Amino acid sequence: MSSETTIRWSRMSLTELRTFWAEEIEPALERAGVDLAERPSYEQVADAGYSGIAYALREHHDMTLVEFLSTVGYEEPGSPTAYQWGIDDDATIDELESYLETLERRRQLATSTVRTKQSRLATYARLYREVHGEADLVDRAADASNESDEIRRALVVFDELNYELGTDASKLRYLSDVSQFYEHLGRRAKAAFNPVEHIDEEYNWSREEPDNAALTGRQVSRLYDATDAQSEELIVLALCAWGLRRNEVAALHTSQLVLEGDDPHIAFGDERKNGPGTVALIYGTADLTARIEQLEDDSAWSGYLFPSSRSASGHITGETVQARFQRLAEDAGVRVQGELPTSKMGRRFWYTTYNRAMTNLRENLDVIAAEQGSSDSAVVMKNYLSEDERRQYRREFMREQLEDVFGG
Repeated sequence: MSSETTIRWSRMSLTELRTFWAEEIEPALERAGVDLAERPSYEQVADAGYSGIAYALREHHDMTLVEFLSTVGYEEPGSPTAYQWGIDDDATIDELESYLETLERRRQLATSTVRTKQSRLATYARLYREVHGEADLVDRAADASNESDEIRRALVVFDELNYELGTDASKLRYLSDVSQFYEHLGRRAKAAFNPVEHIDEEYNWSREEPDNAALTGRQVSRLYDATDAQSEELIVLALCAWGLRRNEVAALHTSQLVLEGDDPHIAFGDERKNGPGTVALIYGTADLTARIEQLEDDSAWSGYLFPSSRSASGHITGETVQARFQRLAEDAGVRVQGELPTSKMGRRFWYTTYNRAMTNLRENLDVIAAEQGSSDSAVVMKNYLSEDERRQYRREFMREQLEDVFGG
């Protein structure tokens, strides 16, 4: 049966469809070069000439193609394919699951992060189905002529979310996840546009983080204790003990490091967000040296502290740093305001720790100031200590704070 017009889908029972799948469709997919070690997609089934099975399953058996395939051996326990999306559009389900698989395998996001995104995407897809009849997100975004209508449809869905969700932060997280899904489709030439790209401009949602949430010292200790490899230790140190941005961590190179002498530091050039400068390595130089020695065993090593053979740049990305950091947080059971912490919270920890160290320093200098008949520790700092001495005191007090956290 090579022509779909000869297949009487509507007359087949579920048992007959399973038999037909095994005897006709699977061999056809194999001849077409489809790897049947993994669950075939709706697109692959349709390309082989059997798209009618999805319609028959939906209309006559109240079942999606994904659900049907789980009955003929294409579902692993606990895998994303077991998730009930609550929509009928197989093309959209396939692409949603492909996207989640990309997040897990390639971007290496923490499992809990992927599941949270899955839940938000499912909520959006179900609302879309409720207000528009079908959740055919992929097909509608594939045709550029649909852009105006699809933006309108997306707005209707976000009107519902705007009403149902309690905070602006929650609404923006939903928007971010949906937008990233459409961007994924675009990168694979399956979407001609992103209908939600500018939707935040329609609402008065605030992106402010008034409390600038940061990790606590105890939480950073738990993250560091959860590490199993030098590379993981270095990520925690680079974010929390050195205060680097995640992109700076990803691209760290030995050419930037000055580890000898009394002033170990990292030197940054014009590529840094706030311009050239240095970052003092107050704590963790031993870990850094150990990482370099480990990498030097590879004769092909290019000098990056977080190398990647699959990346054109030769090193991992900032997103990968974030993903690894959040996996550690998941393993350590660390949450900030109910969410997995971001790499930015590690940098904020550095700032709060530095401020605490400076407060301790000023309190100690207050004693000296009082003995000199002054009420202002700043006078001592300015008039009685050289720049080198001031730097030394600042680093000593900061080192004490970091040693308390990292167990040094």
